[in-house]
Amino acid sequence: MVLSAFSAPGRFWRGNLHTHSNLSDGCLAPVEVCRRYKAEGYDFISLTDHFIGFYGYPIAETKTFRDDRFTTIPGAELHSGAMENGELWHILAVGLPEDFAPPNAPGFHAVEGQETGPELAQRARDAGAFVSIAHPHWSGLTLADARSITAAHSVEIYNHGCAIGCDREGGGHVLDLLLSEGRDLTIIATDDAHFTEPDHFGGWVMVKAEANEPDLLLSALKRGDFYSSQGPEIRGITVDESAVHVESTAVSSIILQGKGQAATAIHGTSMTRGRVPLDRFRNSPWLRVTVVDAAGKRAWSNPFRLEG
Repeated sequence: MVLSAFSAPGRFWRGNLHTHSNLSDGCLAPVEVCRRYKAEGYDFISLTDHFIGFYGYPIAETKTFRDDRFTTIPGAELHSGAMENGELWHILAVGLPEDFAPPNAPGFHAVEGQETGPELAQRARDAGAFVSIAHPHWSGLTLADARSITAAHSVEIYNHGCAIGCDREGGGHVLDLLLSEGRDLTIIATDDAHFTEPDHFGGWVMVKAEANEPDLLLSALKRGDFYSSQGPEIRGITVDESAVHVESTAVSSIILQGKGQAATAIHGTSMTRGRVPLDRFRNSPWLRVTVVDAAGKRAWSNPFRLEG
């Protein structure tokens, strides 16, 4: 079995799915945000400003910034209802229609009678968006909170802005618990850039599609034909009866993770391929791969299940 991201037709396109402009709480105009990502070699971004009344419920118009080298996918960071800690939900919606009806979310606080976070996430998915649970650690997300977002396609495993700003970058624990309960979820790494601190160009997705076009990229995201990275490239993942075989750019660790305590790592110097045995994973319903380079930068495969 070859993971679909490495067998699907097309090539990989580098993109950021979580970024803000001065339409909400970022400090740069949308045109400058797009210019900077394009200048850094990104193929696409989704500009996901905060979709609340305080900012006029913005969905940034970015079509005019597209050209033959760079494209954009409309999106927003949605807010409505309280999590268990009483704070407002943050739900990422990439591919959100420009006429998406706003919730009753006047500001960064929950108000009585407003749409719940799970309801808003479902409405966004029904409207065609790729829905992600944003920065679980930063949000103080509980497992009960995470369980309630049944419309989510993915979980942010790495949020660069949260790493830089408060050392709460991860979502791996929440992700693994949901996977172990039978949820099918993918993994995204993002910036959540506001350009008010060094919160940009630190985490991205590599999406496999036949062209750098918004609809094709969005469909590939929903299928799971991508991986996420801070730097390393994953070149291939193949599974046979006894092992998972990984090809990548030079890394120092290749780690296979599964349910509960199931994990196996191999270590070396400038490894570009590795074989991780499946001995510890016979009772694990899911697996995922992490590679780590000599600088400590990671790349993550999407979770997958053993055939049969």
